[in-house]
Amino acid sequence: MPTLILRFPGRRYHATPWGHHVNEGQIEWPPSPWRLLRALIATGYATLQWSGDGPPAVARSLIEKLASVLPRYRLPPAAGAHSRHYMPLAKLKNGREDTTLVFDTWAQVDDGELVVSWDIALTDEETLLLSELAERLGYMGRSESWVMARLAKPNEALPSGEECRPCEGMSAPGRGWEQIPLMTPLSSASYGKWRQATLDVESAKLPVADASKKKLDKDAKKVLVQRKEAEAQYPADLVSCLQAETDWLRQCGWSQPPGSRRVFYWRKTDALEAGAPKTKPRAVTAPPVEAMLLSMATASGNDHALPSVTRTLPQAELLHRALVSLTEKQGIHSRALTGCDEKGRPLRGPHDHAHILPLDLDGDGHLDHILLWAAMGLNDRDQAAVRAVRRTFTKGGVGPLQLALAGSGQLSDLPGAFGDGLRAILGSHVAPMVWKSLTPFVLPRHLKKRGRNTIEGQIAAELTARSFPPPAEVRMIDPHEDERARRHRHFVRSRRYGPAAPVDCGFTLELRFSNPVRGPMCLGYGSHFGLGLFVPAADA
Repeated sequence: MPTLILRFPGRRYHATPWGHHVNEGQIEWPPSPWRLLRALIATGYATLQWSGDGPPAVARSLIEKLASVLPRYRLPPAAGAHSRHYMPLAKLKNGREDTTLVFDTWAQVDDGELVVSWDIALTDEETLLLSELAERLGYMGRSESWVMARLAKPNEALPSGEECRPCEGMSAPGRGWEQIPLMTPLSSASYGKWRQATLDVESAKLPVADASKKKLDKDAKKVLVQRKEAEAQYPADLVSCLQAETDWLRQCGWSQPPGSRRVFYWRKTDALEAGAPKTKPRAVTAPPVEAMLLSMATASGNDHALPSVTRTLPQAELLHRALVSLTEKQGIHSRALTGCDEKGRPLRGPHDHAHILPLDLDGDGHLDHILLWAAMGLNDRDQAAVRAVRRTFTKGGVGPLQLALAGSGQLSDLPGAFGDGLRAILGSHVAPMVWKSLTPFVLPRHLKKRGRNTIEGQIAAELTARSFPPPAEVRMIDPHEDERARRHRHFVRSRRYGPAAPVDCGFTLELRFSNPVRGPMCLGYGSHFGLGLFVPAADA
């Protein structure tokens, strides 16, 4: 029995029942089966790159199975709430701008979890797809109604809550229960029969074209067009009904989507309280993520006013200082962001704390994104600090630079959303044997002629400290032969707010390994601030 467990990080669920105006103050609680299936289909198109031909075969099979039965719900405590807004109408009334009162209603769910179960059997492929769609689901209902969903494991203990069941085949539970209508889809077979019967009725109303004529005249062509237009008003199958857009429904005169029906459910009368929830809200914590990507823009939107790639190190330092300042003001110590323990001592072991990597993803020579990557993970407080930073600065800029969160998650998930530029920088899509400097490599210790402090010795030590194998060959690239190596001479190579570089000199290197190696790869002095970043040689 597939079961979805949904949480609402914003503590709210916004949705208006079908057929009601938003100002009526009605709340669709729980989410209707029709809304759930449409959300899953939309997620497939948005995140799994389903083509314009429609969902794949396994997705169609999954949707049709979910539509064939009425789900059961287990509802967390919730309260109805609303806010009022006076929206401008872009016209004047009595010398003042005219406004209209708009109600925004929602179910205040807090940290409760909603359970939805379908009494059907799925194949392994369908189960895997449902799990993937649930994990990628971003919102349910209106766009501000954020949701985090997952597929429950077999034999998992489900969250407690009040049952909400369909009335079909069930007698009245007794006092304290009420009936609510929810929009549900017809089964695929039922819709097919209804569509064919309806088309037969509609076709009977139209004139019949004379098929004895070899060449159709004007009237016969008109009849064929009318039949095609009549047939186009009824989607070909149930999945097409679930994908129908509101504009199309209005054009065709549908007051209710084809393939849908209203079903009554039994719900406890206090399932949606009129006051504050009885339960005390509990803090909702976000799961740790490995990376967060920030976009950077100027107030004017001029990309060429963004800082040059040569200012990679200063831009990373400025953001680091802002993040640490935010956490200190909140009385929080972040090991991932500071790289130190609670007593201020640098963390020992692998370089698992945050790397702040300013990036030029569009290749115009100006920094436009900043990637925060921490192998140890960024917890909910770290993520809150990153989201709270809305601006940063740059030398010679006419104003602050605006920052916005562009994406977060596992490092391997980000390239899929942000293209080949980020994929090449991370080097996580392939495991190449040859890596080349994207930003200059600065020695972490003073250079010696022999021993472990030669260039080769320091590179080998840096690779070992980051769990990389030793290189088979280290080649220094001549600036006279390589354009990127010439640009590396102009990079800022020493920190302003930290220890200075032992050797104020940047090297452009090519590292060759005996076996394929996966990235990302950041080595040397300032590697946590964007220096010493290597990319696969093919992408460089």
